[in-house]
Amino acid sequence: METLTCPRCGAEMETRAISSSLGEGAVSACPDGHGVFLARSDLGALSEAESDWHRHTTQQTTAMPRITPEMTAPPVSKPPARSWVETLFN
Repeated sequence: METLTCPRCGAEMETRAISSSLGEGAVSACPDGHGVFLARSDLGALSEAESDWHRHTTQQTTAMPRITPEMTAPPVSKPPARSWVETLFN
């Protein structure tokens, strides 16, 4: 695949290979966050993979523990991804 440049800032876009149950593809992203470029076939595969991700992801909830004075706060964790596509860029 040829090297792409961002139409907004002119920076060389970073290309990442993607794979899903639907096949292989590539996403090119501006390093400054101006956007992404996808081939038409890759966009269709990403849309399907995103739908599959949401279909198989459920909200996991647990009961709140009883809070006692000797308890300490848990370590801060990274928030869960809101979508499969978000996992590609984090």
